[in-house]
Amino acid sequence: MKPEDYMWDYKDPYEWMLRTRTQGFPPLIISCAVTGGVQGKESNESLPETPEEQAEQTREAYEAGASIVHVHARNPEVWWMTSANPDDYRKINTLIRERCPDIIINNTTGGGPELSTEQRMASIFANPELCSLNLGPFVLKVPLKERAEPLLHPRPAMVYDRCIPNSYGDIELYARTMKEKGVKPEMELYHPGMYWVVQDLIMEGLLDPPYDIQYVMGFQTGSFPTPANLLGLINELPPQSIWFAIGVGPFQLPMTVMAIMLGGHVRVGMEDNLYYRKGQKLAKNVELVERIARIAKEMNREVATPAQAREMLDISQTPSSY
Repeated sequence: MKPEDYMWDYKDPYEWMLRTRTQGFPPLIISCAVTGGVQGKESNESLPETPEEQAEQTREAYEAGASIVHVHARNPEVWWMTSANPDDYRKINTLIRERCPDIIINNTTGGGPELSTEQRMASIFANPELCSLNLGPFVLKVPLKERAEPLLHPRPAMVYDRCIPNSYGDIELYARTMKEKGVKPEMELYHPGMYWVVQDLIMEGLLDPPYDIQYVMGFQTGSFPTPANLLGLINELPPQSIWFAIGVGPFQLPMTVMAIMLGGHVRVGMEDNLYYRKGQKLAKNVELVERIARIAKEMNREVATPAQAREMLDISQTPSSY
């Protein structure tokens, strides 16, 4: 099949009803964000930080049904900070590829709160197949717990109060560099105003369909994680697009289940959520992948293999090498 065979008008109620009756939804792509760029083991002792930890938890997620892994390389000199060194990303990507022969590797360009635009771009040069692309600035205020010994690189409790800048020029630089390197942008959209940026990138010729758009629901200064808001974002989706839903914290489960029902795709993982349920911390990322795969199957959605995900996203069937 061709990528366009998997795309449809998500706003058309008649097509949704037809696909529901005939089990005509495309296979569900599961992306797993195994770690993030802000919180570390001080928040959940099971959160992977080292390359080996990230690669091993990726293997478990892959075997449970994840066809994409989203990677934040940590700084080996300060494990609770994000790296700006392409070699750190290459090391993680190499370890992941050894364990997961055909998984799609997706490196972040969001990085961490302290990085410059140029530093955030380091991950593009580590030969991923996807890279996340934030579609605008956002503000965050995140209280972080004390990182105490025996954890490496201890620090006191602190509050990240930052504005992460992203101008049109910054975003175009990311997108142009990705295009030159043969990396597909995974556009992270936090609120409907960011569709202006999507249209600008399309008009500038910096995106190729299918457009990969990921809704980040529940992140500070983004859209509230409600069913109405998710439906509103889908209503503005450009033609020739594939979309994913992220839910932050307790909203991960309802937002991703809603995505399954609507015919979209999902991201789960400990970057976005540290708990399996209220009062129960996650032991591993694989718990979230297993749960969403189980729910998808109960809802008559096949879980996509990496080969199917590559076909849907129009990514080469030859996995990246390191």
